[in-house]
Amino acid sequence: MPAQRTSAPTSAPALPALGGKKPSYRERVADALRAALIAGELRPGEVHSAPGLAARFGVSATPVREAMLDLAKEGLVDTVPNKGFRVTAVSEQQLDEYTHIRSLIEIPTTVGLATTADPEALEALRPVAEEIVTSAAAGDLIAYVEADLRFHLGLLALAGNDHLVEVVRDLRRRSRLYGLTALVAQGRLEASAQEHIELLDALLARDAEAVREVMARHLGHVRGLWAKP
Repeated sequence: MPAQRTSAPTSAPALPALGGKKPSYRERVADALRAALIAGELRPGEVHSAPGLAARFGVSATPVREAMLDLAKEGLVDTVPNKGFRVTAVSEQQLDEYTHIRSLIEIPTTVGLATTADPEALEALRPVAEEIVTSAAAGDLIAYVEADLRFHLGLLALAGNDHLVEVVRDLRRRSRLYGLTALVAQGRLEASAQEHIELLDALLARDAEAVREVMARHLGHVRGLWAKP
């Protein structure tokens, strides 16, 4: 087990700024913390105190503590008595299990959309797919992950099963992404991004077999992106 690390407000990377209008500080802080996890500013094994994070946000410790409790429910952090919250690590076995569950849910559901989805509803997702590609090309990891989430959940929502969408949302939160910065530097992230447009084209062509192939390939690439560098 790696040695426990504690946060150091004077040297640790700053968390994303709290901007825009959100219903509460709690939600704004939770969003910023998720973004910091995606960007690799909060690493597995690190322990952060609510007061320390609150100083970075310029808010009281209470909304930070509440936000961290929300992230704990999502499996992103664990509580550490008298110290704060530890960023959880995700094992390779867990990542394999998440990928397997996602493939069991997402591949047949998406294939079914090739015959049932409204073409206009599918075409409405194209700007999101293009945003994924643009974000990958720009190396904007937070925008990439947010657009990727909107695309996949929006696509699954067309099947009309809200519970299925929430299950996939939870799996994605728990899995997180590793090694994205290195993949951007290597120019490998754009290949996965382009698959979203390829998937839309196959769905609009009503080509179920092509949809199955793209989805299987895409989830395989996603599992590769999850791999620790």
